[in-house]
This record gives sequence, C-alpha cells and structure tokens, in this order.
Amino acid sequence: MSKNLKNISVVAAATVVSRVLGLVREICIAAVFGTSALSSAFVSAFTLPNLFRRLLGEGALTAAFVPTMAHELEHRQRGAAFDLVSKVSSRLLVVTVVLVALAMLACANAGALLRALGGLGLEADTTDRLLLGADLAVLLFPYLAFVCLAAAFSAACQVLGRFSEPALSPVWLNLAIIAALALGSAWAWGDAARMNLLCGGVLFGGFLQMAVPAAVLWQEGWRPRFDLRADDRVREITRLMGPTLIGSAIYLVNISVSRFIGLSLNDQAAAVLNWATRVMELPIGVFAAAIATVVFPLIARHAARSDWVKMGEDYHKGLRLVMIINVPAAVGLMLLSEPIVRLLFQRGHFHAGDTALMTPILSAYALGLPFLSFVSVALRGFYALKDTATPVRAAALSFVVNLGLSLLLIRWFSTVGLALASTLAVLVQAWFLQTRLSRKLPGLGFAPLLPNLGKIVLASAVMGGAVWGGLKLAAGLALPPKGHDIVAIAGLIPLAMAVYGALLWLLKIEGREEVGQVWTKLRGRVSPA
Repeated sequence: MSKNLKNISVVAAATVVSRVLGLVREICIAAVFGTSALSSAFVSAFTLPNLFRRLLGEGALTAAFVPTMAHELEHRQRGAAFDLVSKVSSRLLVVTVVLVALAMLACANAGALLRALGGLGLEADTTDRLLLGADLAVLLFPYLAFVCLAAAFSAACQVLGRFSEPALSPVWLNLAIIAALALGSAWAWGDAARMNLLCGGVLFGGFLQMAVPAAVLWQEGWRPRFDLRADDRVREITRLMGPTLIGSAIYLVNISVSRFIGLSLNDQAAAVLNWATRVMELPIGVFAAAIATVVFPLIARHAARSDWVKMGEDYHKGLRLVMIINVPAAVGLMLLSEPIVRLLFQRGHFHAGDTALMTPILSAYALGLPFLSFVSVALRGFYALKDTATPVRAAALSFVVNLGLSLLLIRWFSTVGLALASTLAVLVQAWFLQTRLSRKLPGLGFAPLLPNLGKIVLASAVMGGAVWGGLKLAAGLALPPKGHDIVAIAGLIPLAMAVYGALLWLLKIEGREEVGQVWTKLRGRVSPA
C-alpha cells in the first residue's frame, strides 16, 4: 500500500472516532435541552466563533500556510519551516485576542444596540432568542483563539507528515462537552446552570484542541517563540490570505444568514438544521475530509516542483475516492433518514414531532453530500496552485444562490427550504470551481472521471433499490418502532455496502484495489484489540 493511502486510512480512522463522538455530543445536547429556544440560541452562538475559526484558521490561513511551509521544507529544510510556524502563530495570537475582545464587547451590548435601533421591527420572541444567543456568544467567543491556533499547528503537522494526532484533536472538544453535559445532568441544576457548564466544556475542549498538535510539533523539534519580525514568507502568506479572507467572510455571512433566518422562523429551526448537518457530516468527515487533508500537502508539493502530471493523477485519485464513498452515502441517508433520526435523537426532550421535522431536512442536506465532498477537494487544487482568488468568486456565487433561494423556498417549505437552498448553492459552487480549474490546468479536468462516475451512479441506484425493498420488508415485521429502526440501520446498511461493493467490483471501477487496501487498513485500526 502506498504511503499516501496509508495516510488517508490513518486520518479516516481518526476522524471516525472524532465524528462519532461529535454526533454523540449533539445527541446528548438534544437529550438535555431538546429543541428549545435555549438549544437554538447555543447553536447560533457557537456558530459565530466556529465561523471565525474557518475565516482565520482552517480557511484562509491553512490555504496560504500549507503551500508556503511545503516550499520551506522543500528548499530551506526544517529549521526555516519551524521559524515560519512561530511567526505565523505569534501574529495569529495577537489578531485572535483582539478579535475575541471586540466580539465579546459587541455581544455584551447587543441588547442596548437593538433597543437603540428600535428593535428592528422584530417580534418579541425573536428578539429574546437573538439576545439569548448574544449572551451565550460572550461566553463562547474565547474558543476562537484556541481553535485558530489549533488550525495553524495542525496544518504544520500535516506538512510534516503527522496526520493522526491533528485528526484526533477534535476528540478532546467532544469529550469535554460530553463530560460537561454528564456532570450537569447528574446534578439537579436548572437549564441555565447546565448551559453555563456546557459553555465551560467548550472552552476547555478548545484548549485541548490547541495543545495536542502543539505537543506533536514539540516532538518534531519545534520550540515556540513569540516573533513578530518581518519576513518575506509571512508577507507571502498574508498576500495569499487576502482573497481567501474575503471568500471565507462570504462563507461566514452565508452560514450566519441561514442560521439566523432559521432562528427567526421558530424555536426549533436552528437546532434541527445543526443536527441534520452533523449527521450528514459523518460520511464527509470519515472519508472526504481525510482524503482532502492528505491530498492537499501532496499536490502542493507537486505544484512547488511544477510536476503537473503527478498533481493531476493525485487530484483525480482524490476526487474518485470521495465520489466512491459519498454518492452511495447520499442515497443511503435519503432513504434511511427517518430511522436514523429516530434512533439517534428521539429521547429525553427530543420528541416524535421533532423527528418528523428533522427527517426531510436531513434528506435535503443528503442530496448535497457528493457536491460538498467534491468542493473540499477542488478547493485544495486551487490552493495548491496558490490561486486564492477563484475560490472567492465561487463563495460569492454560492452566497447569492443560497440567500436568494433561502428567501424563496422558505415560503413553500419552511425550514426544509433552507436545507434545499444550501444543497443547490453547493452544487453551483462545485460546478463553478471545476470548470475554472479545468481552464487553469487542463490536466485537472473532470473528463477522465466520467466513466467511473457512471459506474458509481449505476451501483448506487441498484443499492438504493435494495435498501428501499428492505425497508418495505422490515415495515411488515411485528416489531416495536425502535426494533424497526435497529433492523433498518444494523441490517440494511451492511446489506447496502455489500451490494454496492460487489457491483463496483464487477464493473471494474478504477482503483478498486486501492479502496480495498484503505478499507482493510481502516478496519484494522478501528477494530478492538
């Protein structure tokens, strides 16, 4: 097995743990707080530092930092690369501390601002939800500083070939939140006290997210140093970050608008949108994010050497692998959305009516799963070429499409309309990115993947038919509702995987041996000792 496939399997295995714990975290939040206004306010408040993290950390900084550090390793060796880590993290620390202070001040005075603006014509319930979200944001914004530094340290680890520890760093956030919820539930505290404890768990988990990759860098020989001296490489990173900051800001506004449109609809909308997204992100995180994580530094090094043939080969391999996984995952999520939601979430304060509300939202999001995973790899192609301007235009187009369709579709489909708008927007973004990438470098065109895509769609359709038939048979069994759900999840998912895998093998999908190697490696890592 090639080193690259081993890295993908390592990251995938680590991300399995992280995403499953993340889903458990959301299930626990749903059980403790249900779809209450407090739950939706937390989701909206936590969205703000998370989106700024994507703006400063995982988005613009990572896109500019990885190719530049790869260049330092290629041409000036490890000492220069570690100096770059210190200079970047020093500047990031200053920026995030200032930003956190300003954001906390703004959120703390949100009530006074709303009163000064005459309430903006909002209904009293909507105003109360917004103010509650602002109060929680004051507590949660320090998470931004921790997680932005974590993103920089994780990117440096990936360039050095250390993938497992950064992939596992979100585990500490999830464990801290789960522990905080367990502690709050163990004592007869009110919802307000439990929410404060939850926010404390977020902050402690964020610190651990930063500390884990920092410890890995220390093992590799990095010694942190506060360094704000001028540097040509830092200026290059800043220059590359400029367009991506704009694109990430557009993305931030895009997601925030969707969340707050949901918050203005009703008490439940923001929470169920978040939980549906979490379920959908599980297949993305397990495989697509792992592929993108490993492919990015690899194709960045090919680009640094101007080896366009190798870059095209690895880019196409990455796209093919994410399609092999996420096209059937989308079909399965759409067909099994109701038993998945009921089995995972319907307990405590999450009731049958909440399941009925969330099920079509999850199905609508599932439609966009292949396009989201496609975008995650296509963006890396631009960043490896140090083109951060085209992703900005793609983000702007996605924002316009999402906002316009959100305002249109909520009239007919309410909360489901927001999920449909998001799916259509990411489809447009995927099309825009791939067409521009093909024009920029014809060797990265989509045409070589079309024969494989046809086989994937055919196998997914047959698999979907088998799942649909299995659901009809399971419905006729004399079982309690939970029993039907367990049969659907535990029985039909393995059946679907077997049918789909056999069809791909018979159709002689390109790279089938590589997929088998990755699966064998992943199964060995996640199996109990």
